[in-house]
Amino acid sequence: MIFPENFVWGAATASYQIEGAVKEDGRGQSIWDTFSHSPGNVADGDTGDVACDHYHRYRDDVSLMRELGLAAYRFSIAWPRIQPDGRGKINPQGLGFYSRLVDSLLAADISPYVTLYHWDLPQALEDEGGWTNRDTAYYFAEYAQAVHEKLGDRVAHWTTLNEPWVAAYLGYGNGVHAPGRRRAADAMRSAHHLLLGHGLAARRLRSLGAENIMLVVNSAPVLTPAQVNDPQATPDAADAVAVHRIHTLLTRQFLDPVRHGSYPAEVLEAAARNGGTGHILDGDLEIINAPIDQIGINYYNPCVVEAGPGTPADPAWPGSEDVRFRTADAPTTAMGWPIVPDGLSRLLVRLSGDYPGVSLMVTENGAAFDDVVADGRVHDTDRVAYLEGHLREVHRAIAAGADLRGYLVWSLLDNFEWAEGYRRRFGIVHVDYETLARLPKDSALWYRDVIGRNGL
Repeated sequence: MIFPENFVWGAATASYQIEGAVKEDGRGQSIWDTFSHSPGNVADGDTGDVACDHYHRYRDDVSLMRELGLAAYRFSIAWPRIQPDGRGKINPQGLGFYSRLVDSLLAADISPYVTLYHWDLPQALEDEGGWTNRDTAYYFAEYAQAVHEKLGDRVAHWTTLNEPWVAAYLGYGNGVHAPGRRRAADAMRSAHHLLLGHGLAARRLRSLGAENIMLVVNSAPVLTPAQVNDPQATPDAADAVAVHRIHTLLTRQFLDPVRHGSYPAEVLEAAARNGGTGHILDGDLEIINAPIDQIGINYYNPCVVEAGPGTPADPAWPGSEDVRFRTADAPTTAMGWPIVPDGLSRLLVRLSGDYPGVSLMVTENGAAFDDVVADGRVHDTDRVAYLEGHLREVHRAIAAGADLRGYLVWSLLDNFEWAEGYRRRFGIVHVDYETLARLPKDSALWYRDVIGRNGL
């Protein structure tokens, strides 16, 4: 099962999850610093203060990437390292760290894939309203320019936002992520301003010469319980309405404005019922519709729904009235997430059809399991099976015509898993949180072989 020539194999991480060094070299405070230090927000009271100490150990981590044969490394920039207050003065020490990281990657023949926003908003901007404040979108574009001016001569691949649905609806809707707000109107306003920030940054990056610009979304196939194990199952009319609505809120809310320059009617109706649409100004959609080159897909599991007359909207899903969320009949990971590999091929084929003219990349795919170190090894056969199953579906999607250019496993390292703290391990490399020693798991060695043969 061979993949196309020049198919990109790599891995991904995020700044707050691995870097540590939260008070070093002029870094400002982020919303995740505040959130994780507030009791009750993160499992076991964990924080990202040390994380994997990648800030000090990045050279060793790059050497490990080279040993695994990675061709690409997707990492995020910590906005508070670059602008401690989220705007104004640039911190040269923060930019210097990422410049050294990029140089190390290039020396190892690994392409850097930069993500500008992976949820660590400067706390100073949150104090002024965060993403509910329209000004944040403009500050984001200024920050993007500052990063490009330092790294643009060596970085070819730029992602504006990682998973704006999560940033808006888990951060401002149901409050399980930073900044921990719980208001539907704030979530919908934030979603729009995140997209506005994307559009402003994409235009700014393009004007500076960026040639590959990407938006990364946490899209998923939305299925009825019957469709999980039977792709040919046909939902009844009420279930079909539920599926369409949630697909619209999860995927079309973000990709329709970016690719088509308009919001679906259902999104505008939901916004009208939750604070109104006054934050959507004339000209915004034209800005958001700035050309991009690639859509990144973070896939872990399908979204399973059915009609539920009288069911109130889920706090994370304004506009989801009369929809009941279900679990899939499938094995699960340590996160409790169902393992449905063919959901990925269904998703990739659909997105290729719905949004032609741009290529796709799987920018995150992976699983948490309860790994155990025994005799100096981590025999994570369940993770190997998970990854192999999903890569078979990636190959199937390409054969079906999806314009898919690469696959980045989540994650390179075990790390701070947001509200789950350190109790969930997604890495293909084990991290001992006492010594911070790295140990490639069996899945890392398996992945190295996949890369080496460009296939399964």
